[in-house]
Amino acid sequence: MDRGGDRQAIRAELERRSAGQRLTPGQRRIAQCMIEHSAELGFLSSMELAELANVSQPSVTRFAVALGFDGYLEMRKFLRSGLSTEEEPSDGEANRYQAAAIAEANNLAELAQALADTDLIDRVGEALAASRPLAVLGLRASADLATHFAYFAAKVHPDVRLLTPGGSLIDDQIEQCRAAGGDTLLAFMMPLYPRETMRAVELARHTGMRIVLVTDASFTDHDELADLLIKARVNSRLVFDSHAAASMLVSVLLDAMCNKMNGEAQKRLDAIDRSSKKRKVFAS
Repeated sequence: MDRGGDRQAIRAELERRSAGQRLTPGQRRIAQCMIEHSAELGFLSSMELAELANVSQPSVTRFAVALGFDGYLEMRKFLRSGLSTEEEPSDGEANRYQAAAIAEANNLAELAQALADTDLIDRVGEALAASRPLAVLGLRASADLATHFAYFAAKVHPDVRLLTPGGSLIDDQIEQCRAAGGDTLLAFMMPLYPRETMRAVELARHTGMRIVLVTDASFTDHDELADLLIKARVNSRLVFDSHAAASMLVSVLLDAMCNKMNGEAQKRLDAIDRSSKKRKVFAS
């Protein structure tokens, strides 16, 4: 079996067995090393593979068990003996980066299907538009999504409050937002689902705020967290996650919010445009 065929078959089997699971960054490095060293896989000990992946030897064993094997030796034997193929890889065989991009495209296609439920999007848009102030929460890996939303929302919404620093300050900000009349919290919570995000959402619910939660498609413990739930699948094929589908959702939610502002959003955008041109903010 040629090396290209080895890699393709091993990648496919690892992805099949890890489907629905959340691999740690270390486990992803192990999987990638197995793919990259497919020609030598039958001769690598668990310690040698651990050194290649820069993880501990027990991590390799735990990875094998997580995929349904009794241990590393069984996994190695299965991958080397059960996946042989004489087929030549096609000229267009994707490398790991192309495969990640293709997977992300599939995530966007899945999101497109979910967005057929326009009633949910309209209800979310109405909740965001009506809350004055509007609290937007995003901690750790989700901070960029919250910041992205809050930046553009502030152009049309009169009072957007971004909550990203974490710690006890979040509690103060949520209570202040509620005291000022805000009745909706938009929370972004991507893996690994920080406990402090969950605590902040629970506090907001306790104060009487409605929760709009944007999270990963694999997250299930949302019944006690969200009033309105929108999911976007995260791409975990590379060492760190990518959130293309969730980023798309940011634009969708902004548009839905603007649609529920009865022309107020467009007036604000026109005023901002006139001001920025007068001040020559942008080069073009």
